[in-house]
Amino acid sequence: QVQLVESGGGSVQAGGSLRLSCEISGNMYNVDRMGWFRQVPGKEREGVAVIYPGDGDTYYDDSVQRRFTLSYDNTKNTLYLQMKSLKPEDTAMYYCGAGRAHGGIWYVESYTYWGQGTQVTVSS
Repeated sequence: QVQLVESGGGSVQAGGSLRLSCEISGNMYNVDRMGWFRQVPGKEREGVAVIYPGDGDTYYDDSVQRRFTLSYDNTKNTLYLQMKSLKPEDTAMYYCGAGRAHGGIWYVESYTYWGQGTQVTVSS
């Protein structure tokens, strides 16, 4: 089993910054990609940024390109999402997900393991 624990969410004004962290523990045998997704009430969970830790390849949704930076510290088994120039439309519950790659990178069902989520609220 793999456990993911997110932290770092909060409330900021537009233009502000936050850094989300996701501590990952357990048997990583079935994990070769991980990422951050977000969800607002009434909408489907959507991908924000994904990384393949093995080679460092990183992908971003167009809506966060050049504002968010995803990184993975394999010495701490922690996934980070540095968010800057935040906008009100970034407001959502942010989830850390991990799994074995199959299907497209934004295919939510391919991520077997999820954290409990951390709320990000951006006010205008």
